[in-house]
Amino acid sequence: MKIVGIIPARYGSTRLSGKPLKDILGHPMIWWVYKRVCEVGELDEIYVATDDERIKKVCDENKIPVIMTAATHRAAAHRLQEVSETIEADFYLQLNGDEPMINIDAVRAAIPDEAPFDREFGTNVITEMAEPAQVMDPSNIKMVFDNDMNALYMSRAPIPFPFKKLDFKYYKHIGIIGYNKKMLDFYKNSLPGRFETIEGIDTLRFIDYGKQLKLSLVSECRSLSVDTESDLKLVIEMIKEQSKNGEI
Repeated sequence: MKIVGIIPARYGSTRLSGKPLKDILGHPMIWWVYKRVCEVGELDEIYVATDDERIKKVCDENKIPVIMTAATHRAAAHRLQEVSETIEADFYLQLNGDEPMINIDAVRAAIPDEAPFDREFGTNVITEMAEPAQVMDPSNIKMVFDNDMNALYMSRAPIPFPFKKLDFKYYKHIGIIGYNKKMLDFYKNSLPGRFETIEGIDTLRFIDYGKQLKLSLVSECRSLSVDTESDLKLVIEMIKEQSKNGEI
């Protein structure tokens, strides 16, 4: 099974413009993401997908494979679908371009043993939330699933509701998503579904239309997206610490 990792990267950001190119200890952020993801030996190929010539130039300078895509894509899945038109694979992994410390175990968890080719299929990674503040935070997408780890619903609200029982765990979605070609084509050719429109969660489209989204549970998965200058400073300090300890 050929597995391709795609790192969507756009220059524009409402809170931190140009963040894929922000300097982290002498290298652009996108270099750190790519370097980290290269540790996943299960990935046959890795590409940055961007619509910005500045990002492409930096990728070329750093010998990072890069593909130019349209500037009109509203969601990362649209950008992956365009890549899938020229890069053939059995499975495509969407990897966050703003996580220079992306969790390698979580990336591996999103890779299925096999992916069907005759129907839409996707994967998603989840982790347990231990703190009440995390559960109440609408930026954390809460997941519920059946006994076979198929997604049933996802919400910004705390679900399930503790009406008759308090002894259960909450799980949140981690933004590492896998798709086969049929799933990406479906996303391109479909309109937002009912719950996607209400919750504002792109991935809900698959559940709205009854597509299979298989979940994988990883433990102690701390992901840090760089959305602000404060996030960037924190990541720089964390990477400095790892470097000092010989971890990278």
